[in-house]
Amino acid sequence: MLTKKGKYGLKALVHLARMPAGQLAFVGDIATGNNIPKKFLDAILGELRNAGFVQSRKGKEGGYRLARPADEIKVGHVVRVLDGPLAPIPCASRTQYQRCEDCNEATCQVRHLMLEVRQAIAEVLDQRKPRRDARHRRRSYDREGRRRSYDRVGHERPPGRAGRPAGRGEGPGLKPAPGTGLACA
Repeated sequence: MLTKKGKYGLKALVHLARMPAGQLAFVGDIATGNNIPKKFLDAILGELRNAGFVQSRKGKEGGYRLARPADEIKVGHVVRVLDGPLAPIPCASRTQYQRCEDCNEATCQVRHLMLEVRQAIAEVLDQRKPRRDARHRRRSYDREGRRRSYDRVGHERPPGRAGRPAGRGEGPGLKPAPGTGLACA
């Protein structure tokens, strides 16, 4: 599961990616604009700076900016830096593997399933980059699987086209694609 630290770090990077190249953003502005506690954001930005994702400048004209173009930053790498391995259990991790005491790794069905989960997570996150383009709208779904839509400043749009039920595989509570072998609630 993505921790608040990972979520806030990604929000901060998206905020910086939407700024003109080279322009600095104040920590307070990033925190206020994304509902992130400022002290927590200070610590997160320090980790992102140490990992080479952002640059900082101190002083009255100081702030943060991306250290490299947003197109060169992979969300998966950011999550690994802030939250650690992507694997849901230690025996499925590639970077911080730990053997399970209670199962045979060759035959453990849970481990094999979690290896697939880890791989799927990595494939998605390692293809995604913080978006500079404001045309990419935030998407979320309500509990009934209806898609909710937001404008570029984060205000929810009224139901309409965005309120119709989501299609196969587009929201929570929907049946998985045929052949996956997994049941969803």
